[in-house]
Amino acid sequence: MSVLVVGVSHKSAPVALLERLALDANGVTKLVDDLMGSEHVGEATVIATCNRLEVYADVDRFHGSVEEVSRLLVERAGESTEALVPHLYVHYDDGAVSHLFNVASGLDSMVVGEGQILGQTREALRLGQEVGSVGPALNVLFQQALRVGKRSHAETDIDRAAPSLVTAALERIPGTVAGRRVVVVGAGAMASLAISTVHRLGASDIAVVNRTSDNAARLAREYDARSLPLAELATALGDADVVVSCTGAAGVLVTRAGLAEARGDLETPLAIIDLALPHDVEPEVATLPGVTLIGLASLAEDLRDSDAAREVEGVRAIVAQEIAAFLAARHQASVTPTVVALRSMATSVVDAEMERLSTRLPDLDEVTRAEVLHTVRRVADKLLHEPTVRVKELVNETGAVSYAAALAELFALDPEAVDAVTRAGVPEEGRP
Repeated sequence: MSVLVVGVSHKSAPVALLERLALDANGVTKLVDDLMGSEHVGEATVIATCNRLEVYADVDRFHGSVEEVSRLLVERAGESTEALVPHLYVHYDDGAVSHLFNVASGLDSMVVGEGQILGQTREALRLGQEVGSVGPALNVLFQQALRVGKRSHAETDIDRAAPSLVTAALERIPGTVAGRRVVVVGAGAMASLAISTVHRLGASDIAVVNRTSDNAARLAREYDARSLPLAELATALGDADVVVSCTGAAGVLVTRAGLAEARGDLETPLAIIDLALPHDVEPEVATLPGVTLIGLASLAEDLRDSDAAREVEGVRAIVAQEIAAFLAARHQASVTPTVVALRSMATSVVDAEMERLSTRLPDLDEVTRAEVLHTVRRVADKLLHEPTVRVKELVNETGAVSYAAALAELFALDPEAVDAVTRAGVPEEGRP
């Protein structure tokens, strides 16, 4: 079995396509269930964010599993295969490990180094564990990816160097947030980040609007803000200077007609930041007088080249080091079943020869017999020592040679014996 990644993100697809692929919690769970129904998938989970949808699966066959996973994503996008497939990317085996470590550390994010992706990676692992779709292979991989992400943030200043998506968006609005009236639509993680940011920047009045009033009230209490039900959104829009919407609800919440009616004849500046997928705000609102609309599509262009070079390079060095260590341990673990089978075969040969000796020399005293057994075992160990050490070293060298397969062929090892060790040793695979 090998790990496969099939995904789509802000780097490979336009925002309009990402919107059609956006999944809520139930949608993610259903996708995982469908993945586990595939004949080629043994384990699976999904990382779903506002700008990426990635399937991680432990599979027994490359081509068949890629086709099946791609088909499931095409169904959810409501697109033809020809329209979606060019935007998909595929990573397999070592490449899948490298990709996940880069994702978890924030190097693949729209805002390089942002920390939210770490929580989203943790959520993918939690979901898989909860529904039973994550087994030893993905569990070890994701646990290590989370450790790499934590290390990247702990050992560099990437958190300060890379602004959050909210901060980056607020930097684009005309004027400053200080002294202005801000409306935040939503009560999730992104909304919480938006409220804390505008509060820190000195907004004079903050209103939290959400479909679930309890969640809005909870956020509002933390930042001395007001909470409003969704039914009062129009009134809030009429009084606002800045609006940050990040619900990802089904359907548009702010339309051009609705905003025009809410604001009447006002032509005072209004900045609207739409961080939701699917989008909360109708794009046509930007045609209204005084209205500036900032969406994910435009942010992606601005943020693509916003790397803080020194900190980003520090994270890249950490990730490269961790990838190399993980793959080395993983490759060495892959030859362990063959080495164990080889040593088991040697033990069997020694035992068989000692039985023959006992038959031929039945009067051999126990002291002499023990000394002979010890000597024969030492000879077997010495003969096997160098090949087993070298095969673990050579397995990390590049090339198409399978040294484990060569060892099994040269010593005529029983494939069933190797498989038995593999099954018993699955939890150890990939452990650094």
